[in-house]
Amino acid sequence: MSQHRRYPPVPPLKSALACTCPRCGEGRLFDGFLKVAERCDRCGLELARHDSGDGPAVFLIFIISVIAVLAALWLESAYAPPVWVHGLVAAGLITGLTLLMIRPAKAYVMALQYRHRRSDFEES
Repeated sequence: MSQHRRYPPVPPLKSALACTCPRCGEGRLFDGFLKVAERCDRCGLELARHDSGDGPAVFLIFIISVIAVLAALWLESAYAPPVWVHGLVAAGLITGLTLLMIRPAKAYVMALQYRHRRSDFEES
């Protein structure tokens, strides 16, 4: 593919929710659940070198922990269940939200990296 081809801007949130390439918005971003593809299968953008690392996981820890604590407080005040119910609800909530949000969060950070440091991607 030509490196000089112009691609219309892809909104980072749209790219993240679809887990697609931040440059063309069409190619797959991931080769597995969280493994970033080497290159975009549509436009050829090198993706693996610009993996977002643990940043999205750290953001999710803060966000999901607040949600879990608020849910536990609400559950306690509304129903006053035994401690084991809190454990089951918290484990299910934290696991479910993490699995649901980790891919889009990682894709969003990569899309923002592409938007604000495009020259780093294009040099590859």
